[in-house]
Amino acid sequence: MVEKPCPKITLNDVDEPLEFAAHSPTLLHSLESANIDVQYQCREGFCGACRAQLNDGQVAYIQEPLAFVRDGEVLLCCSRPLTDIKITLL
Repeated sequence: MVEKPCPKITLNDVDEPLEFAAHSPTLLHSLESANIDVQYQCREGFCGACRAQLNDGQVAYIQEPLAFVRDGEVLLCCSRPLTDIKITLL
């Protein structure tokens, strides 16, 4: 069985993408593991402080966010990438 490669995360249009850590439960956790400073105040999709602009790709929510999320935005604390993604931290 061939393992599916982990999705790549391009952050703030930086040339070198990060690999989403397969063991990470969320985008926020994966970015923190890569020592990326991300604003957040929760891990449950409620406050919205970890909101990012989703420029390309698709994500899935592991739980429905309680904070309002506009089209083209994503909450990092409760989502995972389904494909390679490009995001801009707000």
